[in-house]
Parts: sequence; C-alpha cells; structure tokens
Amino acid sequence: MTGGAADRVGAPWCRVLLIASAYPRSGSDVITPWLGTAIRRLAGAGVHVDVLAPAYQGLGDHTVDGVRVHRFRYAPRAWERLTHEQAAPDRVRERPAYLALVPPYVGAGAAAAARLARSGRYDVVHALWPVPHAVLGGAARWAAGVPLVSTFFGAELTWAETGGRARRAAVRAMVGWSDAVTAISSSTAARLAALVPGVRAEVIPFGAATDAPARPDRPREPSEGGFSLLFVGRLVERKGVHVLLHALARPAGVDPGDPAARATLDVVGAGPERPALEARAARLGLAGRVRFHGTVPAECMAKHFARCDALVLPAVVDARGDTEGLGVVLVEALAHGRPVIASAVGGIPDVVRHDDTGLLVPPGDAGALAAAVGALAADPARARRLADAGRRHVAAAFSWDGIVGRLAGVYARVARLRAERAA
Repeated sequence: MTGGAADRVGAPWCRVLLIASAYPRSGSDVITPWLGTAIRRLAGAGVHVDVLAPAYQGLGDHTVDGVRVHRFRYAPRAWERLTHEQAAPDRVRERPAYLALVPPYVGAGAAAAARLARSGRYDVVHALWPVPHAVLGGAARWAAGVPLVSTFFGAELTWAETGGRARRAAVRAMVGWSDAVTAISSSTAARLAALVPGVRAEVIPFGAATDAPARPDRPREPSEGGFSLLFVGRLVERKGVHVLLHALARPAGVDPGDPAARATLDVVGAGPERPALEARAARLGLAGRVRFHGTVPAECMAKHFARCDALVLPAVVDARGDTEGLGVVLVEALAHGRPVIASAVGGIPDVVRHDDTGLLVPPGDAGALAAAVGALAADPARARRLADAGRRHVAAAFSWDGIVGRLAGVYARVARLRAERAA
C-alpha cells in the first residue's frame, strides 16, 4: 500500500475490512443506510471497503450494491436473529435466552476476522461498536498484524459505565488493542476518556454525514395547516417520545391558546414502545393530532421533512443509562432547511447550539419542550434564522467530503504504522 494522493485515482490505495453488527441483507433492506453511503463515498476517495457482519438466518457471503459482505455463522439458522431486526442489547433484554448466543457470536466472528486478515487483502481493520467488535478486530490484528481502528458510538460505553470493574477493564483492553480510536461525538469521546484515562479519541461523526440539498425545502405557508412537528427514530425509551406527547397535551402552566397546544405530530419509525406510545396518545386526547407512520422507505423521508415545520428529538437518559450518541436525524433535518428542537443530552449539543442552530431543552422536561414548540410556532422569522444557521453548520461540520477525508486520514496513519512495524 502507498499513501500518496495520486494513488487515489484508479486502483485503491487502501483496503479496509469493516466490522459491523448489521448490514443490509439485500439491496432493498432499509437498515444502516448511512453505512452503505459511507462505503461508496470512501471508494470515491480511493478506499476499498469490504464488510464483515453476522449472518441472518443462514445468510452467507454475498454482494449488496457492489459491496462484498462476508457473513459469519454463529448459531443454527432459526436462532441467527441476534442482530438486524433490532439492536442486540434490546434483543437480549426482551428475550434473555439470546444472551447464550453472544459467546458463539464473538468466537465465530473472531475466527472469521482472523481468516480474512491472513488472506493479505486488507491494510486496515475498522471495528464499529468495539464492544464486542474490537475482539474481532483484535483477532485480525494478532493473526496478521493488520492495524485496528475502533469507533465508539456511546451505547457500548453505557455497558461499561453501568457494570463493575471487569467491564471497565474490558473497554480499556479493547482500546489498548486499537491503533486508532474515534468517537462519533465529543460527548462520547469524553465518556471514553473517563473510562480510559489518557486515550485520545478523534471525533468523527461517522454515520451522521449528509449532503445538503442544492436548495433547502421552502418553509410551509400558514395556510397549509397548523404547526406540524416531525419525529424520526426508533421507538425506544431513550428517544423520549413519551415526553413529547405530554408536551403536546398542554402540561400545567401552558395556555390553551399557545401554539404548542394546537401542534400536530408525525411519528416516523418502529420499535417496541409503539403500542404503549399509541395508547398514551389516546389517553392524553391526542389521537387526532398524532399520527404513527411506522417505518417508511428512505425515498419518502424527503417528503416528511418538506411537510413539517420543525423536527423534534426529545431524547432522555433511559433506565439503562443510555442516551443519544449524536442525533443523526437532526443533521438530516437541518440539511433540508428545517429548524430543530432537541434535548441537551448526549452528543446532541455537537449538532444543536441553543438559539443558534436550534433550540435545546432539558431532557424529560415536557413544559420546557412545549414552550420551545410554542416559541418557534409564534415566530417564523426566528425559526427560519435557526434553520439557516443550522444548515450552514451541518454543511461545514457534517459533510460527506469532510468526514470521508478524516476517515481516510486515520486509515493512512495506521497503515503507515504497519509498514513501520514490518521495517
């Protein structure tokens, strides 16, 4: 491998094996769309990426939209559902029997990573969600000396923060195996530093990059209906949709004539909390103002952004201590020219600066959330100012070109380490 810029034209100058817990099972699969986009963008920068991911009900190696996906088997076909349908921690929490699949998952994945590394096809191994994928990446590193990059998203740190010394020691060991460490937000980097003193994680919002449309969506006219809110995300506790429902139901102290009391909400996404949220909306008298759409195709999302007046991400810290790692949907909404309201928690402040690129409220505070909704509904000029500033911010900090360039820089740096070791 060479690292010169000229090498980025034509043949790849770097070949990466990327380890993930889930990857699309077909071209029509809607999971992790950002990951496929990242791989295509990296190819344009001369970085060739193959994926190592677990099998799903016997699914073997295949190619999805030009990306080679290596699948490792870890259980009988009927049981290979630890990932893809939902996050593995959620699956285990709902069905504890799936915890028995974790050791074979790690063992089979480590064996596959080591085998692929020994093939000599890769210059770098990149592990997303290092708990447990740094073990797989470490196996590749030990088997063939391929340098390891580990990217922390935040949820895996909750596992360590809420456990005992053994879990914290495991995270320190995984960081020690890594030749470079990145985090998707400054909050995640700070949490990692608290667990592993001395670690320097480069903040690269991998998974939050976006391309702003050539022109932002035009603001909706008042004649097009009342103030329309949009929520997009998995319906789990940490997203805080229950708080948003109470905000719309006029919590104590909110004038019935306040715009927040007349706002409507479209909820896009699926998850285990949906039945309870629908029941709560009915109890709060919101049945006519809240619409649950479930999962929608990616091509339909632009329409939802165009139809809303603001996007809301009312994240909270859930019972497990987990919260929002960054808030990718905030980046998407701002790219479309929509103002955003979000909780001041987790990595969200990397995207939303209060009264500059959006509005921040305390997590779990339905009254403050209702007041923020009312403030934007009553002041369209302020909403437009925030949306314009937010769009400029995401174009500068979350553009694909910038993020791909930083990732490529990390790959080049660790690949040089391998050459130095060999010398």
